[in-house]
Amino acid sequence: MSVIQPTFEVAYQAGWAVMRVSGEVDMATAPKLRQHVVTVTADRPDGLLLDLQRVDFIDSTGLGVLVGAAKRMRVNGGQFRLVCAKQHLLDLFNLTRLDEVFRIFPSLTDAFADIDPTIDWSGAT
Repeated sequence: MSVIQPTFEVAYQAGWAVMRVSGEVDMATAPKLRQHVVTVTADRPDGLLLDLQRVDFIDSTGLGVLVGAAKRMRVNGGQFRLVCAKQHLLDLFNLTRLDEVFRIFPSLTDAFADIDPTIDWSGAT
């Protein structure tokens, strides 16, 4: 069984870092996501928005990275949001009760509207 390496795209808009993650986030690949999160949060953005729409699988190690990202943003005084509409991932967040910890939105548009509906987010999409 081959590992699908995650890819990352980062855009900055209105003080927020928007990171699109693709692939699988598991024990083998989670360190790469953690490294990208550390790099992005080192710049102390106002917020970090992780777009998981192209993520097919997350295991407990990957969930730990998401929790760590949220904690890192909170310590830095920033905000953290997730974009995810995949039912199997939403079920995982529900099962682990992380849906009570993370602010999860079904689309980038919904997440952006929650952050600030007056900003033109077109450069981040």
